Parts: sequence; C-alpha cells; structure tokens
Amino acid sequence: MNALVEQHVNSRHLDALESEAIHIMREVAAECSNPALLFSGGKDSVVLLRIAEKAFRPGKFPFPLVHIDTGHNFQEVIEFRDRRVAELGERLIVGSVEESIRKGTVRLRNPQTDSRNAAQAVTLLETIAEHGFDACIGGARRDEEKARAKERIFSFRDEFGQWDPKAQRPELWDLYNTRVHPGENMRVFPISNWTELDVWQYIAREKLALPSIYFAHERQVIPRNGLLVPLTSLTPAREGESIETRVVRFRTVGDISCTCPVASDAADVDSIIAETAVTEVTERGATRMDDQTSEASMEKRKKQGYF
Repeated sequence: MNALVEQHVNSRHLDALESEAIHIMREVAAECSNPALLFSGGKDSVVLLRIAEKAFRPGKFPFPLVHIDTGHNFQEVIEFRDRRVAELGERLIVGSVEESIRKGTVRLRNPQTDSRNAAQAVTLLETIAEHGFDACIGGARRDEEKARAKERIFSFRDEFGQWDPKAQRPELWDLYNTRVHPGENMRVFPISNWTELDVWQYIAREKLALPSIYFAHERQVIPRNGLLVPLTSLTPAREGESIETRVVRFRTVGDISCTCPVASDAADVDSIIAETAVTEVTERGATRMDDQTSEASMEKRKKQGYF
C-alpha cells in the first residue's frame, strides 16, 4: 500500500470514529437531563473536548466539565487543564479528594503520602450526587485494560454508583437505552472503540495541544518492578533503590502515586505515533502501579464507582 492510499484509508478510519463519537455525544445531550463531561487534562479527555466542539460549536457545551482532583496530580497537567478550560470559555467543576478526606468520607492511613487514586471513586459519587448528574461522559477505551473491555458505551450505574458487568444493557446498532431512575446514572464512553494509536493519530490530524509531560524529557526515576517510578516527595526511593536520570515520557497521566513514565525519546506526535504502532504493552500495563496488584484490581474499583 503506497503512502497516499494508506493516508486516505487512515483518514476514513478516523472520520468514522469521529462521526460515531459525535453521534454519541449528541445522544447524551438529547437523552440525558443533566450530563457532565469528565476532563482531567489527559490526552483522551483532550480528544473528547474536540469531539464536543465539533458536536456543539459555535454554541456552548450543553454540560459542564468535571475533574476529580486527587490533590496529587502532576502540576503540568493541572496548568494545562486550567488553560484549556479558559480558552474554551466553559464551566469547570472540580471535585476534591482532599475535601472528601476533610469530611471523613475518604479515610487513608496517611493522607499526605498514600495513593488517592482509588479514593477518586468516592469523590466522584459525591460530586455526581451534589450536582444531580445523570450521565458522566468519560474518555475510557476498551483497549486500555480487561475490565474496560467489558464496558458498554452507555454504562449503567445503580443508585450506589456501582457497576455490574453482568447487568449491562444491550447495544444494538446505534440504539442506546439511557433510561435511569433518580439516583442512578450513566457513564458514557464516546471513544470506547478507539485505540491508543487512533487517539494519537487524531491528535496529529487535529493538531491538539497536550501537557508537556506526554513528550520526551529528562526526569529522575527509580527502577522498580519493571516500571520507572518518578522521583517525587510522594514516591521517594526505598532503601537500596537507585535513582537514575532518564529520558522518558508519560503515556497516560493520573495520580502521581501510581503513574509512571516510560523510557522514550519521542519528542513530537509523529515520533509517538511510530512508537505506539509497534508497542506490545498497553499503556496502563506499562505505566500504572495500582493495576499491577492483581488482574482484577481495575474491575474491583469500577464496581465501587471508579471511572
């Protein structure tokens, strides 16, 4: 296949994915009374923002943006989040895990150092209840992890915010059952059928800006259990561990306590696309410490209300 034909086929593939995502986004706006779009500043939620722009501009989004902030996020990502929201002129609601800790609804042995990643589920459910959201649009994709692969595009959550993979609704063709009773809600995943490679190719096509840590940079890391743990006050070196300065980038961004970079010299989007095309390890498998505790760790968190 020559380069022009390959480029044309890839463009048609991205057009089809984009069209499906726009349809889903508009379906949420039409069928749900009080939806929200989850925006963390990460690459998948950046793609969701572009989909929302294409679905609803030049009007305002028919929903606010919501971020569940652990208080232990990378500063580059938070700064990017705030800058992008300001550019769009949209409303941002921040649910704070720190506030949940103060209220006593989240309890950690050491609130200053313990991972707050799983605790996001509590804060998310509190934010949904406070604002009465009946649908939360997120950037999860089925290729990320085994539990993600079980998700429907419209993922039903009961009145306790829990997800039961055996009680999901059938999705035939483009027909979605959005009916919920008071207290129940939907998590909706418009880019569920995308892959990590699709996301990066779309970012390239749309020329989307991203937090700088997605690109190669020097960082002090600690080699640990096959991962490169970033050296921070939350993730210090343990006794006997070595600290190295490596050229790395982040494939996914999240709570500092559980998110690791990968060794990479890919300093631009084209280089990342080339690297992603040949990788054999999923982004969560390569970068998330909390997903390595057991194969069922993500599914367990999702059943408790996680994204």
